Amino acid sequence: MATNRRVSRVGSLIKREISQMLLNGIKDDRVGAGMVSITAVDVSGDLQHAKIYVSIYGTEEARAETMEGLKSSASYVRRQLGHRVRLRRTPEVVFIEDRSLERGDRTLHLLNQLSEARKESDEDIIENLEDAG
Repeated sequence: MATNRRVSRVGSLIKREISQMLLNGIKDDRVGAGMVSITAVDVSGDLQHAKIYVSIYGTEEARAETMEGLKSSASYVRRQLGHRVRLRRTPEVVFIEDRSLERGDRTLHLLNQLSEARKESDEDIIENLEDAG
C-alpha cells in the first residue's frame, strides 16, 4: 500500500501526462468531438487503478461520442503511461464523465433567477406600500 502522499503524487503525474495525450497524442477523432478537460484523477491505494474524471463541453451527442472515444483509447493511454511514468505496474485506466461543473453552472443560474425574482418582488411590495401611504 502506497502512502497518501505517493498516491497523490502519482495522481498528479497521471493527470499531467493524460492532459498532454489529450492535446496531441490520442488520434481518435471522437475524442476531438467535444472539448475535454481532466477534472480529477483518483488513484487506488495500491496504485493498480486510476479513475480519470473528464468534463466534456459540447452537445449531448458530442459528449457521448467523446466518451466512446476515450473508453476505446484506454489501453493506448495505459500503454503510454507505462512509457512516460516510472511505476512497477501501470494502473488500469477508466474514464468517467464528470458533470459537476455543469451542475454547478445550473445551480448558479437558478440562484441568479431567484435573486432577480426576489428583487422584483421586493420592489413590488415597496411600490404597493408607497401607493397605500
